[in-house]
Amino acid sequence: MSRQRAAIELPFGDGDHTFRLGLAEIEELEASCDMSVFLLHAAVSADLPFAKLKHLTETIRLGLIGGGMVPVSALMLVKRYVEERPLHESVAIAGAILRAAIERVHTSDLGDPSGEAEAPGSSVSTSAPSTETPS
Repeated sequence: MSRQRAAIELPFGDGDHTFRLGLAEIEELEASCDMSVFLLHAAVSADLPFAKLKHLTETIRLGLIGGGMVPVSALMLVKRYVEERPLHESVAIAGAILRAAIERVHTSDLGDPSGEAEAPGSSVSTSAPSTETPS
C-alpha cells in the first residue's frame, strides 16, 4: 500500500487499486472539468444537478494515474468500469477519491482499526519553542 498523502486503496472494477490526486492531477482535473476540486467534490458527494459524466471519468482516471497506473491502462479501466456500467456505481468511488485529495488523508487515516484514537494535544510540535515570557 502506498504511504503518500491522499493515496487510498479502493475496490474498482477488476480488483483493488490505488487512487491518488496529487497537486498535478488536481490541476489537470480542474482544467479538464473547468471546476475547482472543492466544487467537484460537492457536486459528486451531494448528487448536485451539475455533476457530469466527465467529472466521474476524469476523477477516477486521474486518480488511477496519480496512484501509479500507466495512463493507457487507467483509460481502459475507466472505459470498461465507468462508461460501460451503471453510473451510480462510480459516484461513490469518485467522491472518495476527491475527499482523500481534499483532506490529504490516507486509507489508514480514515479509521484506526485498534479503536484507539490519539489523545488531543499528544502530537509533537515541530515549531521552535517560544521565547516570549509569560505575563
